[in-house]
Amino acid sequence: MATVAESDVVFLPLGGCGEIGMNCNLFGHRDAWLAVDCGITLEQQPGALRPAVQMPDLQFVSSRREQLVGLIVTHAHEDHLGALPYLWETLGCPVYATPFAAAVLRHKTRNRGGVLPSPLIEIEPGSTLSIGPFSLQWIPITHSTPETCALAIRTPGSCIVHTADWKIDDEPVVGTAWSARRFEALGKEGVDAVICDSTNALRAGRSPSEGAVARELGKVIEGCQGRVVVGCFSSNIARIQTLSSIAAKNKRYFAILGRSASGMARCAQQVGLLGRQFQPIHPEHLGYLPPSEVLAVATGSQGEWGAALYRLMMQTHPDLSLDAGDTVILSSKTIPGNEQSLKQLVQGLRAKGIEVIEAEESQAPLHASGHPCQDELRDLYQILRPALVIPVHGESIHMKENARLAKEAGAMATFTGENGDLFYLSPTPGVRRRFAPVGRLQWCEDTSRLISVT
Repeated sequence: MATVAESDVVFLPLGGCGEIGMNCNLFGHRDAWLAVDCGITLEQQPGALRPAVQMPDLQFVSSRREQLVGLIVTHAHEDHLGALPYLWETLGCPVYATPFAAAVLRHKTRNRGGVLPSPLIEIEPGSTLSIGPFSLQWIPITHSTPETCALAIRTPGSCIVHTADWKIDDEPVVGTAWSARRFEALGKEGVDAVICDSTNALRAGRSPSEGAVARELGKVIEGCQGRVVVGCFSSNIARIQTLSSIAAKNKRYFAILGRSASGMARCAQQVGLLGRQFQPIHPEHLGYLPPSEVLAVATGSQGEWGAALYRLMMQTHPDLSLDAGDTVILSSKTIPGNEQSLKQLVQGLRAKGIEVIEAEESQAPLHASGHPCQDELRDLYQILRPALVIPVHGESIHMKENARLAKEAGAMATFTGENGDLFYLSPTPGVRRRFAPVGRLQWCEDTSRLISVT
């Protein structure tokens, strides 16, 4: 490992640093590399109906695959595991994931005709394991999908915390609530560096809990007379569980519209995250029910062409039609780049007399982000008391604000950078710019192969 001493512990982002999405990180020590996450991003293309699937170019580590001791998937979101069906063959290393993330990875790989990582090793949250020169601890943390884990990465003489995506949620609906206990223990042990999510670093306060969202959605749906369809992100298992419970309470039948949400719910059921009471009906039965007995969750909360909400707006969905007096609730945020498609969806629904309630326009919390706002970031830094903080998972403006918050909370040093920069974490902090070549690959649907786009 050129320019890296035997005792150095280093961090090298290949994706997700200076951008939101496409996360892929490397930790290096003693001539070995450990990868954390391997995700995609969706890029809108002019004139295209669907966004292009892009992912990091892993040339740097694939050319050193004999030094790659493993890859850890921190959670089941596409921007953290979605590239593995396309790229694992170039890496050829063991992949470690919690049971839900492993189930989702199998599902995604099967649907995409990709190659499933082998071995794919399931790790329970809270576990510890040594991989190469690294001692790993999977620390349960709350996020917008279950079984998300931060990582404590130890080497002789150093302790690094990689937060993954996270928030502080005392009522997550599915999974265990946030607990500071493990992080307090790390703070007492001594943390050399924290690699931290920056997505919401510009937002003051705290992200609402899933429990608060559940209560407000319940109040809104209770007051609805006709059919109710709720759009949310398909990986939000807690939101799907919430809607199932609301349906039972209000004597409505519950169904899932959209392949992505149906697949995620099946994965959650397979690993026991959704209980026996979770029994959605088949969507084809919805059309035979009185409007007041229908509640469905649907994909397409960003206005995506061909998704369930789009087809409901176009009146081309095979199982359900919406009429004037029905309600659509958008329990989600608008992802930058989707503003126009979402505007067209809302206008199309309202033109048919369908009431549309948008979480972003509501005073009550009808959606909760899975990422920490400023007060949550301060809390974590004050608990861990790290010597060094490196913000990631954000654009430059997000990472700089995260770094400011860390310094304000007592961190001795912060570094910001971009993909390809090599950060020295221990024993002596530092950074070497443009250490590794980086770029993007795009999946070409016409030729079923990857092409370089940068």
